[in-house]
Order: sequence, then structure tokens, then C-alpha cells
Amino acid sequence: MLRTLLILGRVSNLPTVWSNCLAGGGPSWRLLLFCSAASCWYVGGMYLNDAFDAEFDSQHRPERPIPSGAITREWVWALGVAWLAIGTGAAVPLGRTTVLCGLLLVGAILVYDGVHKLFAFSPVLMALCRLLLILAAASTGRDGITGLALWSGLVMACYIIGLSYLARQESTLVALRYWPCIFLAAPLVLALVVNRGEHQLRTTLLCGAVILWTLRTLRFALWSPQRNIGRSVSGLLAAIPLIDLLAVWDGTPAVGAIFIGLFLTALLFQRFVPAT
Repeated sequence: MLRTLLILGRVSNLPTVWSNCLAGGGPSWRLLLFCSAASCWYVGGMYLNDAFDAEFDSQHRPERPIPSGAITREWVWALGVAWLAIGTGAAVPLGRTTVLCGLLLVGAILVYDGVHKLFAFSPVLMALCRLLLILAAASTGRDGITGLALWSGLVMACYIIGLSYLARQESTLVALRYWPCIFLAAPLVLALVVNRGEHQLRTTLLCGAVILWTLRTLRFALWSPQRNIGRSVSGLLAAIPLIDLLAVWDGTPAVGAIFIGLFLTALLFQRFVPAT
């Protein structure tokens, strides 16, 4: 049952949630509390995602917990709502702005879960969730929602759009389209444009590492004789901390180590719990 709950919550992706939180706000007890709230929102959203998709999964992904009989749909509904409520309660001490951003995030999660199998533009809703997450995290800091937080959220949203369009093809046999991969490059373009002078070399090297990882990951979906979209999506999800690092790194070794550590933690977690 514990493994079932972990799979339902896709907890291997939690390091990417914590990374988004760090990209939005600076380290403090307030951000730590917000990370706890964001973790609850993410897990609750993933639970409800499976609850909404139970019929689809019974046909296309029968190994998922609900169609496989590992847990009932009713329990998943109840647990999902409970996680969202706990997360919202945890955000209350952080102030009105954070609670408002959190409620907008919860609303976006619910809309996405309810309609993502019906509309082709649902990846934009997923991107909105990540944008709101970063802005909500920024609201916990001393300076509030800054321009850096907004830009960090926007480039992350672009990255999520590309990733999500690829993920939509995981359970189908249709031919893949290459154009969504353009969105994956948005964080790289912004980082290279913004960082000049003494920061340029460091940014270029990090961009090079991200490009190599992205190409290595995409080959499983785009250039492999046996297409494995799930593996590509998992790799792109794990790279979210690197995208966040591109947005906020000022050259401090400790900051780089934290985000790279979250990247490696996501890869480690994926060995035990599937990311998709």
C-alpha cells in the first residue's frame, strides 16, 4: 500500500517542486513551510489526476494503481482532496498573498486534472501551475514577487509546455511532432541573453550541460528504434532543477550544489517510483 501511495503521488518529482520553490524565494523558515504546502498540493494534484483518469487508464495504462485494483477510486478522491486541504492550511501562516497564490494554484491544478485529456492546449494549464508555484514561493520572501521570480516562472512554464506536449503522446501511437521541443529551449535562450560579462562563461557551460542532457533524454522518444516516451519525459522532469539553476544562479557554489543535488535526487527517486 505504501508503494501504491508513492506511485499515485509521483513523489519522485517532488525534488522538482522544491527546486521551483527555491527559484522563487530565498531560504528561510517561511520558504521551508511553503515547500511543505507545495509538496501537499503536488501530491494531491497527482492523486486527483489518477482519479479523473481512471477510465482512460483502464484502457491505456492498466498498470496504474486504480485500474490494477491496488486502491479504490473513492479512496484516491478522498486522499487527493485531503492533501490539497492540508497544503492550503499549511500556507495560511504565510500571509494573504501566499494564500491567494496558493488558491489560484489549487484551482489551476483542479482544472488541469479535470480537462487535460479533453483539450489539446492542456499543457498550457500545467505550465500555469508551475508558474503559479514559483510566484507563490516568491511571495514568501522579503521582497515578494520580483521581476526575477516572474521571468523564472515564465521560462519554466515554456519548458513545461514542451515537456507536457511530449508526455501527452506516451499512451498513444501517433507520430511525434518536433515543434514542442522548441519550448524546451526557452530557458537556455533567456539565460544566454541575460547573463553577460563575468557570468557569461559560467552560463554557457551550464547551458551546454543542459543541452547535452536534453539531447540524451530526447533520443529515447525521437531517435530510438523502439520509442520510449516515458523515459524521455522522466529525464526532462528530473532536469527541472537545472532549468531553475539557469534562472537564478549567481555563481555561488552552495546554490549550484543545492540545485544539482535536487537533480540527482530526482534521478535517484525515479529508480524506485515512476515519474509518469
